[in-house]
Amino acid sequence: MMMDNELSLPSPGHSLSAHASQSGESAAAAMRIAAKKTRSREIMLAYACLAPSLLIFGLFLFYPLLKSVYLSLFLTDPQGRVAEFVGLDNFKEILASEMFYTSFWNTLLFILLTVPTGIAAAILLAALTHNKLRGMKIFRFIFSLPMAVSVGTGSMIWMILYHPTLGILNYFLSLLGSQPIQWLTDPKWAMISVALMTIWMNLGFNYILMLSGMQGVSEDIYDSTKIDGSGPLRTFFRITMPLISPTLFFTSVVSVIGAFQAFGQINILTKGGPINSTNVMVFNIYQDAFVNFRFGIGSAQALILFAIILLLTVFQFKFVEKKVHYQ
Repeated sequence: MMMDNELSLPSPGHSLSAHASQSGESAAAAMRIAAKKTRSREIMLAYACLAPSLLIFGLFLFYPLLKSVYLSLFLTDPQGRVAEFVGLDNFKEILASEMFYTSFWNTLLFILLTVPTGIAAAILLAALTHNKLRGMKIFRFIFSLPMAVSVGTGSMIWMILYHPTLGILNYFLSLLGSQPIQWLTDPKWAMISVALMTIWMNLGFNYILMLSGMQGVSEDIYDSTKIDGSGPLRTFFRITMPLISPTLFFTSVVSVIGAFQAFGQINILTKGGPINSTNVMVFNIYQDAFVNFRFGIGSAQALILFAIILLLTVFQFKFVEKKVHYQ
């Protein structure tokens, strides 16, 4: 009996280890609770800091988007007030309209004239001023200046340049013995004229991006190519271009989206004319919504434009990004 009782009594070491285990579990639980409280406070603080931005973002983005969806399902009276629910009839009317397709093809032509040319010009200027030579900072400053000019100011400057009798462009043509060109009133030249102004206006932003991408390439890579005997052109196309492909991809995406949304220069220079030759999609939306007070039709066109930009952007990220070389 005595031996059985002695065996049944817990040893002092076992009691201490069990107490230590319980204390460790309690401390771990307390640490987990404290970590959860700290994380909750950090999340609340983050949302508090983001609340003003989220409020402004929702007010100027999500609310107009939802309002456009709502208005696209209605007809409006001459004062712009909602008059009648028509469902998808506004979309059907747009897709059956010849003017919609005219504005769509004008937009595609505008993109083809401005995006590749603007990016190519920015790459050329960035390559010429990439070298660390004396005086290059002055040229970098000059090439970046268009970024500081607003659309309205730039449009007025180019309107003076395009003036049929007082413009400097026709003056140079007269020196060459050529006839003056009606830059903004000739349907053959109107889109080209607006495209030239847009290329100049976007040149500063594109130039800064391309120059930053080239400056991000390590000099050791260029030193290795020189040792291997690679010439400037070969180095540029085989080394520089692949290494700045992320910057090139970002610039192309932003430029395409910006070209789809072009409005200010067209409104100032040509008003969509002559003969609707520069009537792009955004200007057509403006005409329907804010001139003719057909807010339902304008909202439906805006949603179609949103869908086109979204699909094109997804296409670029899905297929074009595969050719981008990330270091």
